[in-house]
Amino acid sequence: MNTMTVFALILFALTYVLMFAFQKIRPYVALTSAVIFVAVGSLGLFPDFHYTVAEAVGQIDWNVLLMIAGTMGTVYLFIESGMPQLMSDVLVSHIHSVEWLVVLLSLFAGLISAFVDNVATVLMVAPVALALCAKIGISPAPAIICIAISSNLQGAATLVGDTTSILLSKAAGLDFMDFFFVEGKPGMFWVTEAGAVATALIIMWMFRKEKDPVSVHDRTPVEDKVPTALLVLTVLTLIAASFIPYEDAAAPGQLYKPAITNGIICMSYFVIGIVRSMVKTKSTDTLKAALQEIDYYTILLLAGLFVVIGGISEAGIIDMLGQALAGISGDGSRMSVFIVYTVIVWMSVLCSAFIDNIPYTATMLPVVAVVTEHLSAAGGIAIHPNLLYFGLLVGATLGGNITPIGASANITGLGILRKEGIEVKAGQFMKYSVPFTLTAVITGYVLVWLIWM
Repeated sequence: MNTMTVFALILFALTYVLMFAFQKIRPYVALTSAVIFVAVGSLGLFPDFHYTVAEAVGQIDWNVLLMIAGTMGTVYLFIESGMPQLMSDVLVSHIHSVEWLVVLLSLFAGLISAFVDNVATVLMVAPVALALCAKIGISPAPAIICIAISSNLQGAATLVGDTTSILLSKAAGLDFMDFFFVEGKPGMFWVTEAGAVATALIIMWMFRKEKDPVSVHDRTPVEDKVPTALLVLTVLTLIAASFIPYEDAAAPGQLYKPAITNGIICMSYFVIGIVRSMVKTKSTDTLKAALQEIDYYTILLLAGLFVVIGGISEAGIIDMLGQALAGISGDGSRMSVFIVYTVIVWMSVLCSAFIDNIPYTATMLPVVAVVTEHLSAAGGIAIHPNLLYFGLLVGATLGGNITPIGASANITGLGILRKEGIEVKAGQFMKYSVPFTLTAVITGYVLVWLIWM
């Protein structure tokens, strides 16, 4: 291990420690680390390490960042229209007990979260749960916790459901429809839905004694249905675009799409919604409010991490980690591949319980690619890259559900309760999250192995 590799490893480890210790300034930590990598690489402080500004900018996945910004902007318009609240009202009008209230609100949050950011989903559904719980005189804490963890689960179902899914799609070369079926096999959507069904049974068991009746008569009025149409069109256009290959997957002479296509689609519908609103109201208030709702925290964090990961890759650390993880595979036999797969899934669960799954996933995706390459070259059985990619997504996305700080949706849900004067301790949260998470992870862990091995 040369001097530059040691330096890069120390800087990378320090970056993660600081991000974990100071969560409010994580984007600035990542950006500072990125600047250091670029400065060291540009100034030639180490003979074998070259990393210019142009190379660093090239590491940033603008498609991912535009997808996040555009989707969040459209979701803001969707929330402001009142449509999610109306959908919740209609759903709840058919519920007759607290038990089914929690179960169906959790499933409803999961359904929305498959197409909308997890935090936005919690912000949409939690107020409905608060109002309903207030009407029937029960604590909203259990319902809000179940809504948050259900949102995290379903975020892995589609390309636009969560930032981790967007990151995975880039690394694995997947498009929107590949989350449903890829190469003739069920994709992550069906794995996630199987987990949702299993966890719904867990929620029913946990709330089996809550048989108090529920009655709701008022429905939220919705005067503007255009934001809903824009969100639906975003999803449909992404589906349509998924049938056009990227350049590296296109046959000679075949039409292909630019790498930034999905980001342009998401941003275009957001811009259409904003322009329409400004023309209609003759005001820029909606534009200002929508721009404030975009999660610049996540965008800046990812931008910095893209550059940092490019830096550690240039320093050889990604290859080193991949070789170390692949080293436990032995001869590449079926059993040794199973061991590697198991380590990736459950290591991801453990890490994501305490580290935000976005930086963890962004770091592990290139490592998984190296592991897959080494396993395939070991001379044993052939493995499909999706085995380890989907295993990583199962562990990293669902593992954050275990603790209150493991996922942004959890933090958001508990923040809503705190504003209502309700403090939720870690033990109370984990009373619901641990059985939920273990059920979902085990379901996904088994299904991904059976499908892809």
